[in-house]
Amino acid sequence: MIDDLGQMLAGLTTALLPIYLLYALAGAALGTIVGVLPGLGPTMTMAMLLPVAFSLGDPLGAIILFGGVFYGSMYAGSITSILLGLPGESSGIVSVFDGHQMTLRGRAGAALLSNGVGSFVGGLLATTAIVFVARPIVDVAVQLSPADYFALIAFALATTTLMGDRLWPGLFALTVGLALGTIGTHSISGDERFVFGIAELRSGIDLSLVAIGLYAVSVVVLNLANLGAGPAKPAVIGKLYMTRQEWRRSVPPYLRGSVLGFVVGVLPGLGGTVATFLSYNLERRLAKHPEEFGRGSIEGLAGPSAADNAGSGGSFVPLLTLGIPGSAATALMLGALQGFGVQTGPLMLQNNPELVWGVIGGLLVANAMLLVLNVPLVGIWVKLLEIPGAILYPLIIVISTVGAYSIGRTPVLLFVVLGLGVIGLTFRLLGIPLAPAVMGIVLGPLLEQEWARTLVISRGSYEGFVSTPLSVVMLSLAVLVLLLPLAQWPIQLLRRRHARTVTAPTAPGGGS
Repeated sequence: MIDDLGQMLAGLTTALLPIYLLYALAGAALGTIVGVLPGLGPTMTMAMLLPVAFSLGDPLGAIILFGGVFYGSMYAGSITSILLGLPGESSGIVSVFDGHQMTLRGRAGAALLSNGVGSFVGGLLATTAIVFVARPIVDVAVQLSPADYFALIAFALATTTLMGDRLWPGLFALTVGLALGTIGTHSISGDERFVFGIAELRSGIDLSLVAIGLYAVSVVVLNLANLGAGPAKPAVIGKLYMTRQEWRRSVPPYLRGSVLGFVVGVLPGLGGTVATFLSYNLERRLAKHPEEFGRGSIEGLAGPSAADNAGSGGSFVPLLTLGIPGSAATALMLGALQGFGVQTGPLMLQNNPELVWGVIGGLLVANAMLLVLNVPLVGIWVKLLEIPGAILYPLIIVISTVGAYSIGRTPVLLFVVLGLGVIGLTFRLLGIPLAPAVMGIVLGPLLEQEWARTLVISRGSYEGFVSTPLSVVMLSLAVLVLLLPLAQWPIQLLRRRHARTVTAPTAPGGGS
């Protein structure tokens, strides 16, 4: 453990180099911008930045840049929630409950400060906690069999179906992602699949094209269709200060939210959004005055703000130790590392310790920058809401198109992006989550690879997939995740029928 702390300090020293400070600052600023502007988000921003990241030629710089975007958008997504009651990110929904009520009561400054401090505390504690859990996880992971990895990936994919309101949309999106992941040359047999004679597809669909098409194109089209809504009117912020009582009431929720957010973030497929709702419910149960919740409770804002960034930090644990992303955003980071030729998974900590600890140090730096950059300048960031959509969204599509073309410098890739954009737009219009599709595209080839390795080791016997206790447990959990919503469906159907029976009007003359 002492050795790990020393390596973390070395990674922090590396992250403090001027070039990496610049990357962290750029990422934090961009993340704040996209977090404030509703409908964008970190995944779309990373998609646009992937070509730029590869041009850097430095995997550490690229991940520090993405880490700043990730943390920045998580924090800034709550700014519009507090001031306007308009979440910039799904994880900012909970901030509306009490944060916006504080704004209506003239305490917007206190709400913004509490949110900024909570985000900083959550990110700091979660990133520091990685130091204590990374090595034990890696020590166990290097002893895992292909069957274990297959089961872990299967569980991660199963949990992504929970990202939507219902099972079927998430499961459909995951299936589409897995299908898109099969395009290209098979890693084991060398057979070409679904290439249709197009040479550019033999190596598969580049993750940059997937992200740009599914996210950037679909987001821009939807926002261009809603240009008549006009810019939002910024609220009055006032002084950024909290009273002694507010500080005293905020500290315990900061700590509880950080712990809860980190634990939830470590589990693939959950992350900051789930952590914020769990934290809010926890604080409401522990509060001395639960009647204040929904009316401007400082605890109802402090806990979720810490849980949000702690969940984001926790999602780096499976990414850095197992090579399994916990969200669409971390899936793009994994794709970026693989694009640089970095061997991801448990061996990354052994073969590239400078990279892993440098990333952790970069996350600490980016988190500190967010507190300094965002709290005093919050008024400037809110002004971004006044940018006309007629200027912003065409600019985004131009940047995305140039980025897509720069990957292979062939018009074929633009048609690929257009096709993926149609899929992404269709998903959004039908209420189908995009994150499971991205996870399927990234993890599908890994799942297929571990499937083949397991069959080779077991000589074609499917019993190899349940040959270890861990594989049995993880596959059972994956099945449980998929079957639990199905088991609840008959109960929900009976409740709806009962509700209709109770509320049905009595026929005229039918009573005594």
